[in-house]
Amino acid sequence: MSVVLIIDLIHCRCPQHSACVERHIQSVTDGNDVGFKIYLLFGPYCQRCNEKKNERTVPFLERYFSEETNVHILDFSTITESMYRFKLAIDKLDLHTVRVSTTTNRVACSSHDEPVSEVKAEVCSFLQQLPAQGDITILRSTLISGCFSHGFSTRTGGISSISTLFSLNLFCSSKRRDPRTLVDENIRRLALKAGFYPRPLHPVKVDHGSDVWAMGKEEEPQDYDGIVTNQSGVVIAAPGADCMPLLFTDPVSRVIGAAHAGWKGTLLGVAMATVNTMVMKFGSRVRDIVVAIGPSVGVCCFTLNREHAAKFYSVHPDCVSGMAETRPHVNIRLATRILLERGGVLPEHIHDDTVMDRPSVTLCTSCHPEAFFSHVRDGPNFGTQLGFLWMEETRTTDGTLSDCMLDN
Repeated sequence: MSVVLIIDLIHCRCPQHSACVERHIQSVTDGNDVGFKIYLLFGPYCQRCNEKKNERTVPFLERYFSEETNVHILDFSTITESMYRFKLAIDKLDLHTVRVSTTTNRVACSSHDEPVSEVKAEVCSFLQQLPAQGDITILRSTLISGCFSHGFSTRTGGISSISTLFSLNLFCSSKRRDPRTLVDENIRRLALKAGFYPRPLHPVKVDHGSDVWAMGKEEEPQDYDGIVTNQSGVVIAAPGADCMPLLFTDPVSRVIGAAHAGWKGTLLGVAMATVNTMVMKFGSRVRDIVVAIGPSVGVCCFTLNREHAAKFYSVHPDCVSGMAETRPHVNIRLATRILLERGGVLPEHIHDDTVMDRPSVTLCTSCHPEAFFSHVRDGPNFGTQLGFLWMEETRTTDGTLSDCMLDN
């Protein structure tokens, strides 16, 4: 089964309603195999005549269902719920093609449709009432000072239904199958749990490069993999699903940063580019900067071809395992630590999987399907978790800003 047809029958009074339904169904079943799955979309009532559609169509549908077992009714209390149930059905079947057939009377009813703002409000309200799939779990680095609020999300506690996006997917694009409204609801739930609701989230605009935006100092570029600011209350974030979400804090100058670092960005130096932006744009000292490397793919699960692996070998031989193999294993986290240390970041100010005396925040995303999304493991329709960070403006009783010291 590769195609689903949804027949939109939300229209006003039609004396030929049953014939209309039958004509639409036959138009797609005649000459086609039984692989077509058909959904009939009805509204809760006809807005113009206030007459329930089921009263006009059920006798026909009961007769038709005895002959066609692949026809299903979407007739829930709201159009939003009907469309959501339809989405769940096609997600479960892992289908990628949906054909839509509507009626000419649909245009005649357009003047009675709800304004877009009301439709959006109804959708948001509906999604907020859906039960969460598990509890939201947030990992936090004990190396980051308590004057900063931060965390690394995991995959549970959201409402995404597709298996590889289940359930707290926090990113959508034309290549992913989670719609924006659903991802926004996942972000809202994370914000409530993490404590930054209703502040907006400012994620980097991933380009797998090394550009960094100094927020508040310059215009926002079109693409950037790092973001730095000294503004209180601004929540910055970096995505990851094998790529590393990196969080940077300077408790002395009160500066924060976040960066997305895949293998390409690692080689291009996005981590030190973020550190350098903190220094040059906001007056940080390298020795004051703390870096936490979030959940990401470990050397156990990540391989590259020899040509690309050789570039990591040139960073340090310990970054590559099995260099003689066709696809050597590559340690992007170790490469990040080495490059940061060479740039002047203190070894004890880096929290990664080599740190044994603190709870880990650098688990392997590919090895833990119950906790994390992974491109390596799940393929192109993978979910995304986030590393996020912000700082509150704290003042003493005399109105001056309080110091923010390292909690080592």
